[in-house]
Amino acid sequence: MGQDDKTEDQDLKGEAVSLATLEDVRPKKRERRKARGRRWAPFSSLSNRIMAINLFSLVFLAGGILYLDQFRVGLVEARLQALNTNGRMIAGALGEASLHDPFSSELRPSSLETRSVRSVLRRLAIVTGTTALLYDRDGDLIADSRLLISAGREILNEPLPPPEATGKVRGLFEDIYDLLADLLPASREYPLFPAGKLQRGDILDEVNTAIAGRDDAVIRQRNDGTLMLTVAIPVQGFKQILGGLLLVEDGAAIDEAVKSAQVTTLIVFAITLVINLLLSLFLARTIARPIHDLAVGADKVRLGLGRRVEIPDFTDRQDEIGDLSGSFKNMTSALYDRMDAVESFAADVAHELKNPLTSLGTAVDTFSRIKDEENRAKLLSVISSDVKRLDRLITDISAASRLDAELSRSEGEPVSIVELIDSVVDMYRHGRGPEGISIEVETSHHELTVTGLPGRLGQVLRNLIENALSFSPTGGVVLIRASEDVDRRGNRWVQIDVEDQGPGIPANKLDSIFNRFYTERPAGEDFGQHSGLGLSISKLIVDAHNGTIRASNRISSDGSVIGARFTARLPV
Repeated sequence: MGQDDKTEDQDLKGEAVSLATLEDVRPKKRERRKARGRRWAPFSSLSNRIMAINLFSLVFLAGGILYLDQFRVGLVEARLQALNTNGRMIAGALGEASLHDPFSSELRPSSLETRSVRSVLRRLAIVTGTTALLYDRDGDLIADSRLLISAGREILNEPLPPPEATGKVRGLFEDIYDLLADLLPASREYPLFPAGKLQRGDILDEVNTAIAGRDDAVIRQRNDGTLMLTVAIPVQGFKQILGGLLLVEDGAAIDEAVKSAQVTTLIVFAITLVINLLLSLFLARTIARPIHDLAVGADKVRLGLGRRVEIPDFTDRQDEIGDLSGSFKNMTSALYDRMDAVESFAADVAHELKNPLTSLGTAVDTFSRIKDEENRAKLLSVISSDVKRLDRLITDISAASRLDAELSRSEGEPVSIVELIDSVVDMYRHGRGPEGISIEVETSHHELTVTGLPGRLGQVLRNLIENALSFSPTGGVVLIRASEDVDRRGNRWVQIDVEDQGPGIPANKLDSIFNRFYTERPAGEDFGQHSGLGLSISKLIVDAHNGTIRASNRISSDGSVIGARFTARLPV
């Protein structure tokens, strides 16, 4: 293949990478535009639901208007009963007045067409506050309580309406009520009241019923919708019916009472509506707006808009939204820590793999140029050692990368620490451990139980024991001690100590010894025998069990270092 072909291939690969990159970037750009397009409005979906729920209670208040119709019917029935009572009283008085004339001592037949009857009718009508019409047996009008007889003239007396004395606010609502009432068509649920003078009783059926000797009451209405209540009572003389008494009363007072109640209901409804709207807007601002801000922050985290996106903090609210905000912040912080850990892990892996690969590449290049068999054998040994080191690194890296996911998915179970230690120590006592180094176990009592993953906790013990064995001299002792401890807060812990008799740990390395790929090996050990992930994996497992692990040196009475101690504490 020529240089031009290579260049053309490189150009094609570059175009493919560019197209692939563009395809990856376009969805992200669309998602970012979508995230930027998220808007909050005072009347969002949640706000609408809040207001709908709050305004639903006003439906019951509006239902009070239906109750006012029953209230109106009750007022009408009560007024009809009062009219009937007054009519009986007036009819009785008229019957008595018809028997004799107080202005004459002569006896005469019972008659309603006398001045005394008219006077009694007018005076009693004034007392009862109703309009009274008196008809004879032929249905002709013979007396009207509204007529004032003076100097031979008949004057019609009509009561004046009371003066209006309403406040400005109530006057406004009354105007609104009148406007709404004008928009509605007038109801025609009652028969029309006849217009003009009622000179003949046969115009009204109830008058004929009264002349026939029976009481009757009828509800009518004018063209403007005003109710007219009529009650007809027979007027009896001596063993005969002399005529009929008709009491007429308009329902203006009833309509005013109903209107007053409806206007009051309208005022209460308006005040309640304003209060509910203000409360709904307040709830929408204190609930919907923070949730929207949290959603925007979550979108920014998802799209990676910025190195570390700050989630809005509402923890000062001391409520469920504050708890949600705190949980979001903790989750985001854990996510960023996990991302940083992944990036750091990738960088460490690349660095650790680069060293054996560089050594392996150098050895392979040199091997083809060297003809001496002895040197070629040394290079083959180096190549074999680097290949084994790479295999060990890849195996440990693969195990470490799967560990985090396994710990997050698995559920713990009761683990007996004493039984776990005995099973791990038995492996080293029967062939796995080096000769000349003994392992001893001390436990405070047998019932030491924690909740966790027995396989991973066993891996921690193996890593600590293998580390102690690798640093212990021939004839040395590795001591494993398990005990129970209670801290100042009353929390119970199981503490596991693994001690060796080696050279100890440099004082400035007690913390960094748990870092990935950190190795501090004893003198004389071949390079590359360990990946440096054992203690790092152990710390990861202990942290996942909500425990702690630390390293320290064992100090003798004269102040010299006599070994290292690793202490793991697990909650009970």
